[in-house]
Amino acid sequence: MVQGAQYERELRHVLAGLPEGVRAVTRSCSESERAQARLVIEKPFLVVRAAGSGIEGSGDLLALRGDICFPIEVKTSKEKKLYLNGRLAEQYSALENIGKRCGLMPLYAYRLKGIRGDSWRIFRIDTGKLEGRLSILARRIPTCPLTKNGRPHLIWDQGLPLHKFLALVCRKTEQESKSFETIQERIDIESQIYEIETPDWMKGFIR
Repeated sequence: MVQGAQYERELRHVLAGLPEGVRAVTRSCSESERAQARLVIEKPFLVVRAAGSGIEGSGDLLALRGDICFPIEVKTSKEKKLYLNGRLAEQYSALENIGKRCGLMPLYAYRLKGIRGDSWRIFRIDTGKLEGRLSILARRIPTCPLTKNGRPHLIWDQGLPLHKFLALVCRKTEQESKSFETIQERIDIESQIYEIETPDWMKGFIR
């Protein structure tokens, strides 16, 4: 397993909603998959490379937006299975601990090399009870699978494709949709009142 800064940068550009970054990772995807990934352009994250990347639960990247925040550990490989042994197991434990202490949902972003289509898969680390929107998102994002010995590892085929993850975290929430509907209803009502209360001879003077 070789982990390169180029893949970390690739994911960072996507989460930041840069159009060229989104195009780069979806070039060989279907139109439906590209459309889902493009949602992040309208609702981007502030993405920073964590200080002391990979140490003490910081992850490699930190993705922040007004409603959610994720520490993200980036992994790449030519193999579909990645075992978290030694230092990688320590990274997992540190992410798990920081998630429990801070009420966060740390993620693994696993990129499979040499494959067409969406090459990224997303997993979450189970940190127990979550609150707010994180608790809703957690139901849709798979946890890291366990080996027969109960140790977490990554199986690429079992992860959530990146384009589906982006569609999940970037779609309008129910509250946002209701707010938009309320504003639209108010505009419609005010327009109706204007039509009722304003005499025809005055409308020509009102701009």
